[in-house]
Amino acid sequence: MIGPTGVGKTEIARRLARLSRSPFVKVEASKFTEVGYVGRDVESMVRDLVEVSVELLREELLEEVRDQVEKNAEERLLDVLLPAASTDPYAPEDASIEEQDAVLAQTAAEDAQRARRSREKLRTRLKRGELGDRNVEVEVREPPAPFLEAFSGPGEELDVNTSEMLRGVFGPRYRKTDMLVPQALDYFVQEEEERLVDRRQLSRLALERAEEHGIIFIDELDKVASPNDSPGPDVSREGVQRDLLPLLDGSTVSTRYGSLRTDHILYIGAGAFQENRPADLIPELQGRFPIRVELDPLTVEDFKRILTEPESALLKQYEALLGTESVSVVFREDGIGEIADVAALVNDRMEDIGARRLHTILEKVLEDLLFDAPDLDEKNWTIDREYVKRMLEGIVEDEDLSKFIL
Repeated sequence: MIGPTGVGKTEIARRLARLSRSPFVKVEASKFTEVGYVGRDVESMVRDLVEVSVELLREELLEEVRDQVEKNAEERLLDVLLPAASTDPYAPEDASIEEQDAVLAQTAAEDAQRARRSREKLRTRLKRGELGDRNVEVEVREPPAPFLEAFSGPGEELDVNTSEMLRGVFGPRYRKTDMLVPQALDYFVQEEEERLVDRRQLSRLALERAEEHGIIFIDELDKVASPNDSPGPDVSREGVQRDLLPLLDGSTVSTRYGSLRTDHILYIGAGAFQENRPADLIPELQGRFPIRVELDPLTVEDFKRILTEPESALLKQYEALLGTESVSVVFREDGIGEIADVAALVNDRMEDIGARRLHTILEKVLEDLLFDAPDLDEKNWTIDREYVKRMLEGIVEDEDLSKFIL
């Protein structure tokens, strides 16, 4: 995927993964080093993909048992807030055995009914948030000792989750601690989530999803390309490309959740390739990216759509941001068009940074409103063409100012 920065290469891949509910991880090729050098090796991107897959699947499984988790956590918190009362019912000694049993049964029923009423009252207060400033004593499980991390390299993990093995041998350790009711409820929710989600099933399904549907987006691939006429001092560049070859072909990578085959993972390489060409990559790597797509620079119409169509478009974000100060901002069509025109013009004159240019232009256009919003007497503002021109007056024409401000 070839195109200038800010044109949407990463966003295309991210949307594709979101639509297909696929595990997705974005990495920068320039962050990796050849095996034998200090730094991260390329296999770590596969381990990152598995972690994302586990978290994605964990959220899906938790959604199925969300109601049960919240119910169990609430009951455990109520047990702490209202411990079961140990009553010793009294029956007259001179009464017959049948009479004593009847008295004991009646007393037990009354105590149980009283406890239920007290528990329901406490539950109502808890849901209303009336117990937020109350402290409770909770038994908290201590995390395992981190001494085993010394055996793994920087940024890497042990292939076997040794901490879990030791926890199974020695058992978990608990300590009592005081915390507020909302914190205790969150802790019980986390414990119930761990209890209701089967870890073995989660690991197995997460590995399968990463193998069959995983997407790895390798950005800045042009940064590890070395033109033949300028070898340069970085001897690790071609080494990174060679280390990528077995992953792209299909190999087995060990992770903390088990071994994973990389045969069916979708790899998307991307880069601006402004100072070099895809032909500067080693031939073996070029052949393993068989589909090549070139993206054109953004036009004025593209900028208009970016400003208005997305669910979290920049204009909507600024409207909501100023709305927190009771300032209403309306962007007119001619104002949006002027912002798009300026973005395309500045990108054409100077370095093309794509849609990222909109951040700097909007920041300058709304600078006065953003700083003075709490003290403004006028709460309704309209951003039209004249307003945009007035705020950017003199900056667009002055290349030095444009370079540092826009």
